[in-house]
Amino acid sequence: MSGLSHAEAEGEIDVLTPVAPGWYFLAVLSLLMGFASISTDLYLPAMPVMSNALHASAGMLEWTISGYLIGFSSGQLLWGPISDRYGRRLAIGSGLILFVIGSAGCALSSSAMTLIGWRIVQALGACASVALSRAMVRDLYQGTKAAQMLSTLITVMAIMPLAGPLVGGQIVTMFGWRAIFWLLVVVGLVTLGALYTIPETLPEHNRNPESLGKALLRYLELLKNRRLLGYLGAGGFLYAGMFAYVAGTPFVYISFYHVPAQLYGFLFGLGIIGIMLANIMNRWLVGRFGYDRILLFGTIAAMATGIWAGFVAHSGLGGLWGLVVPLFLFASTTGLIVANSITGAMADFPQRAGAVSALTGAVQYGSGIVGSGLVGLWSNGTPWPLGLVVAMCGIGCLLSMLLLRPVPRRADD
Repeated sequence: MSGLSHAEAEGEIDVLTPVAPGWYFLAVLSLLMGFASISTDLYLPAMPVMSNALHASAGMLEWTISGYLIGFSSGQLLWGPISDRYGRRLAIGSGLILFVIGSAGCALSSSAMTLIGWRIVQALGACASVALSRAMVRDLYQGTKAAQMLSTLITVMAIMPLAGPLVGGQIVTMFGWRAIFWLLVVVGLVTLGALYTIPETLPEHNRNPESLGKALLRYLELLKNRRLLGYLGAGGFLYAGMFAYVAGTPFVYISFYHVPAQLYGFLFGLGIIGIMLANIMNRWLVGRFGYDRILLFGTIAAMATGIWAGFVAHSGLGGLWGLVVPLFLFASTTGLIVANSITGAMADFPQRAGAVSALTGAVQYGSGIVGSGLVGLWSNGTPWPLGLVVAMCGIGCLLSMLLLRPVPRRADD
């Protein structure tokens, strides 16, 4: 624990803006952070109908999710430096316009390939809202307070994965699948209007004057920072495990354990509830122990529950609930890892918070592509591939924390 003392000492300074933002400001930030979920969760129940309407296989429709993740992870790397130079609202507003165009394109698509292309455009716009809303929190708060505010926003945001499939199912039944994407057009326009009712959080004197090309090259410089790599690794491995959970549990629960499809949402929702409760707990714990210590505890828990899930998936011990319990606990560690790893990553780069937040998001969602891909690549008709990937990711979370330990000084230094 002593190896983390330096980071804790730096992270404990709380600096708020003269006027703390009110509930409306935080509600807008929560909406911005929720664009990753709302863009996908709403249309999940419509995928079988879309497959028939577009004369495409289920696998081709699944690429609408993969394509979205590719656009979402890569696009953040562009929006971060733009926001650091020109301000948060301009970058987010531009992204929202792109999101609206992409959503309309999805609604008008006549083939699966066209839909995939517009989903990438949609993701390139949506990722600005998610990445830069985190940077806005960093503009307003530092250290422990930043971690607490991120936990609050993530808790509110977690409602969307619970409500999204339910709302989407009703829309597709009453109005058809295209109505879901037209609704996203409306959501994008409403959010764009709400964005310009809140103040800019990055004043001109704090902006990065570098050219965009030079700022993009600075990503290589950031990746040389040992502590930043530690925070990126902790969050990245966790996201890889979580997307493996998202990709693997439908088959494991429904096909292998014969859970009725209508009950799958209940089991999946348990993980979302666990994440919400852990974020509420994190807000309290961080104030007492600091974000680095709670992050360490979260990664230890992720490793332990990940290995537990791997063992159960391989042995079959306890059947369905023997696997549900450790996966629920692994998912819950999201509440102890994500907000704290983001806070730690941005703590040492206040004038480049947009770029660091974007890099963090790119690593997280890029890792998600790898985690979900490995589950599919190693699929053998049993829960073992899911358990193996989750176990590997849990171990990776904890190993990443080694990068936060100070480098021992040589005797001749």
